Amino acid sequence: MPSLRLSQSSPNSIESIPNSIAQSPPSSQPAINSNMPSMNMGGTKSPTPVSSLPPAPMSSVTQMNGLVMPPGMIMTSDMSMEAMADMAAVDLTKIAYTAPVDARGDETLTPKLDNGVKVFNLDVSLIKWNILPNVQVAAYAFNRQVPGPRIRVTEGDRVRIVVKNNLPEPTTVHWHGMILPNNMDGPADVTQKPIAPGASYIYEFTVKQAGTYFYHSHKDVDRQQTLGMYGALIIDSKNKPKTPAYDQDVVVQLQEWTVKQGYTFPAMPMEGLMPNFFTINGKAYPSTETINAKIGQRIRFRFIGSNNAFIHPMHIHGGPFKIIETDGNPLPTVAQIEKDTINVAPGERYDVIWTARDQGKWLLHCHIAHHATNDNVEVEGGGGLTMIINVT
Repeated sequence: MPSLRLSQSSPNSIESIPNSIAQSPPSSQPAINSNMPSMNMGGTKSPTPVSSLPPAPMSSVTQMNGLVMPPGMIMTSDMSMEAMADMAAVDLTKIAYTAPVDARGDETLTPKLDNGVKVFNLDVSLIKWNILPNVQVAAYAFNRQVPGPRIRVTEGDRVRIVVKNNLPEPTTVHWHGMILPNNMDGPADVTQKPIAPGASYIYEFTVKQAGTYFYHSHKDVDRQQTLGMYGALIIDSKNKPKTPAYDQDVVVQLQEWTVKQGYTFPAMPMEGLMPNFFTINGKAYPSTETINAKIGQRIRFRFIGSNNAFIHPMHIHGGPFKIIETDGNPLPTVAQIEKDTINVAPGERYDVIWTARDQGKWLLHCHIAHHATNDNVEVEGGGGLTMIINVT
């Protein structure tokens, strides 16, 4: 039967094209093995010479009613414009700021004090952001950085976070994993009205926990968060820490990107939107941060599943690490197990302590090989979700 293709010459029309099966000559169909009551899959037949194979059709971005849609996306007549808008590329005409090529995300945000309350200001806008020196994405960003700035407070603090929405669409912010009043939780149209473009909203609560948390959009989450709208929320213990001692504290926030022909689409596990770039704290290897350590030092890595749709088995070379916290909750000593790879799913946090045992350059990376490449290419031994721990 025919398949459907969006016509580039007329973006509002759909034309029928024969599928690859219909195009195959009769001689290419698998033969039936008369000796067996089953299909012969042709495993012993010689392959068609490369020179005789038809060239692969080149897929391209397309447009539908002004929306830029990704190559390879299957669009049907019953797909709503709302769904298409959710999956479309970021509108480049609405971006007014380009971050410096070497700009870094996750910069610590310093609060102002107002009668004992720690006040933080978050501004949300569309920006252009470099994940590599030669790869730029269009992003939804807090304070013009990806990830958003790191908010670090102490258990028991009273905090006030003023969110100004400079996006061309409504948004909200959710404080992932936090115990707080329901009207401060952030889900749009559930606990609050969305923050309209140009408007502000004040979140205020007392911090009742310690550990590794994060904040992210909770309006059109599969678009806004996926395109960069998240940040780390680190809460220090008010009393004596329950975790083992360590020498360095490193936050590792994971994200996927879909970048095609200069357009940035929200990465999703579906046709046309599968990711081809991956970042740690907003940068892809070899632009990710290098961690320098001395032999014997202990590093606390805070893995944050700030990504939206994919699991990342994060692995560290050079020996196992000990898991000390999950989702902000300290593990009892008897439950602190050692591993060298841990699956970090969307929304999860794992705090581990890794000891630098020997000199050398030790890798921290996702063990799904594609996630450690840049658009399927290795650069300087890796890509994407890769960092180097340089031990001297």
